[in-house]
Amino acid sequence: MGKITVSTIKTYAYHGCLNEEALIGSDYLVNVTVNADLTKASVTDELVDTVDYVHINHIVKEEMAIRSKLLEHVAKRIIDRIFKEIPIVTESEVTVSKLNPPIGGDVEMVSITLQLTR
Repeated sequence: MGKITVSTIKTYAYHGCLNEEALIGSDYLVNVTVNADLTKASVTDELVDTVDYVHINHIVKEEMAIRSKLLEHVAKRIIDRIFKEIPIVTESEVTVSKLNPPIGGDVEMVSITLQLTR
């Protein structure tokens, strides 16, 4: 077994329950960790035998571009696509963080983490 982490994927998106969030948008950070059997890749040295982190970044960028009210919903869509498109992934953890959330306080970010097993 092995673990691949893609950290601090920066995006600008329009998630949130407030109408203003849909209009103004916000900066987000996404972290993705996947578990997969990386034994074959460690021997063959071939990209086809591992989890391509470029593919993970692409999934995150596309799913973050689709508006959702809840960060949990976005994280679930990201994990669903990872499971669908990258068959060797057995478990995935996604953290979505909204920077400077509009919650009436001096808060750097709010984050949700969703972890699912295939």
